[in-house]
Parts: sequence; structure tokens; C-alpha cells
Amino acid sequence: MKAIILSGGKGTRLRPLTYTGAKQLVPVANKPILWYGIESIVAAGITEIGIIISPETGEEVKAKTGNGDRFGAKIEYILQDKPAGLAHAVKIARPFLGDSPFVMYLGDNLVQSNLDLFLEHFHANSLDALTLLCPVPNPSAFGVAKVDENGRLLQLVEKPKNPPSNLALVGIYIFTNTIHKAIDSIQPSARGELEITDAIQTLIDWQNPVEARQIRGWWLDTGKKDDLLEANRVILDSCLDCNVEGEVDDRSRIIGRVHVGKGTKIINSTIRGPVTIGENCHLENCFIGPYSSIASEAKLLEIDLEHSVILQGAKLETIHHRIVDSVIGQRAHLREADCRPKALRFMIGDDCQIELN
Repeated sequence: MKAIILSGGKGTRLRPLTYTGAKQLVPVANKPILWYGIESIVAAGITEIGIIISPETGEEVKAKTGNGDRFGAKIEYILQDKPAGLAHAVKIARPFLGDSPFVMYLGDNLVQSNLDLFLEHFHANSLDALTLLCPVPNPSAFGVAKVDENGRLLQLVEKPKNPPSNLALVGIYIFTNTIHKAIDSIQPSARGELEITDAIQTLIDWQNPVEARQIRGWWLDTGKKDDLLEANRVILDSCLDCNVEGEVDDRSRIIGRVHVGKGTKIINSTIRGPVTIGENCHLENCFIGPYSSIASEAKLLEIDLEHSVILQGAKLETIHHRIVDSVIGQRAHLREADCRPKALRFMIGDDCQIELN
């Protein structure tokens, strides 16, 4: 069994962050979103992984993720030179996949379910395709599946005005090599892309064994700022352990589940968890409230922060208002010259410098 993870796309809904980086590398709880998918795949026993990359962000993905050693996997990078659809990504990955069955995983997915049970069901029932689903309150915004009472997949509809169900396509699929024949038989959609939903629908029309199963637990979309903050909240709530490796002086208080990385110094500050703080940070005269993630090498001086994500190397200093619901990009520099509003909300890209007057 092999796996491919799609890590291309422009990430337009997360701009300005994604003007300068890959959306799959934006951190949730101080870990790139992409890495959660890799870890999930490896935990299911799959160690041969192909990552589909784009010309714009591929080198960054390769540099940060590496050859797979850190995950116990072997990673091969596959360039998709244009955004021509998910089925096109499978098509260009064919030399890597060969005749092997495989998992296809969208790299900006965050799911709670383990893949093991779905893989067991796939093999035990000799399926050609298994699609994972999740009930959502707004199915018109997603690809939606119509299934029978036995879980047999009957129809896939992309963002329907009148959804046949509330079951959205999660973006995790399991295929045998028969999907290649189905992809070869389809034509680009109205938006000029080869759609994986069309290929799966072709398998259904051919009466091949195709099923769908609902995931257990949460599925998090990280496409927009508020979605990213919600994903950060859920991961911190469910996965964070208390572990203080840095230095905390005797004037500081650590309350609840807080992770503090090596080399980090916390001086005269209160940290109320769940909070994760990376390595080699400096926090002084700060209050850091729940559901905040601060990446490595950040510097915060006289900051009141809650429910926010601070990326690597950012510097925030002497801001006399509470910062909430914010995402601050890598190496951004934010400081205040005067006091006016009671609370501040930001979406700030990498390398910005902002002074509040």
C-alpha cells in the first residue's frame, strides 16, 4: 500500500499568509498541517508516500518536510506543474504508484479518525474505491455523497444547490489501480480540471465496488483564518500535554496544560493553557490566554494575547490592548505607539512591520 498527499494549490483564502508560503505548512498547534496527514498515514502502516507539490511552494515543502526520516517514512516529491485537478494529480503520480492500491489524502485535512479501520474495510470487502465522509451543517459548500443504507456510494455531487445528503467528502480516498482506467476515461470539467469525483462516479457507473464510510470525531477545514483558529483550538484541547522544557522564572505562573519548548525564557508572565510555545522564544511581562500557539523564535514583550496563532520569528512588543482571534505571520513585527481600541484582531502575513498609532 502506498499514499499520495496533495500539497499544491494557491491557498487564496488564507492570504496574505499564503502569498509567501504553502497553505499546508501553516502551523496548527505549532505543527504544519501537512505533517498531521503524514503522521496519520504512517500510523496506519503506510510508509511509501508521494507528496504532490506545485512550482510555487514545492521547494518550501521539500525543505521543511524532508525525506521522511523524521516520520519513519520514505517521501518522494512529485511536481504538478499546473493546478489541473485532483485526478490529474493521481495521473502524474502513476509512475510512483505503479499497480499498488493507495490512499489519496488532501494535505490541508485535519481529521480525528484513524485510517486503520477504513483500510481494513477496504481490503476485507475487495473495494475499488472507498470515500470518507463527514456530516456537515452546510453541505452546499462541499462535494456531497448520496449513499444507500449499506454504505454503497450511489452518486457524488459537487457543491449542489439541493444536496442529496449532509455528507461531505472529507478529502481522503482509498483506491485500487482501477482508478487509473477511470481517470483515463474522463474529460476535464467546466473549470478545466480532471475531477476525482468524476472518476469515482465512473467507477460507480461501471458498477465497480465503491463504498463510503463516515469518519469518527472531528474533521477540520483550515482554508480560512477563523477555520485555522478553530483547528488550533480543537487540537490544543484534544492533543496537548503539559511539558515545560524552557526556563520559567519565579515571578511567572503556568496554569493548566502548557507546553514550553527548549531554550524558551518566560519572565514575569502568566500562561493559562491550553497553550503551546515553541523553542527559543522570549516572553516577558505577558499574559498568554487559552488556545494560543506561539511558534519558535518568537519574541513577545508586554503582550496580552488569547485565542491566536503566532508564527515563527514574529515579534510583538508593548501593545496595551488584548490581541484576540489573530494570526500573525513569520517574522512579522508589531508594536504600538498609542492606546485606542479595547481589543485587536489581525491577519498579518510574513515579514510585515506594523505600528499602531
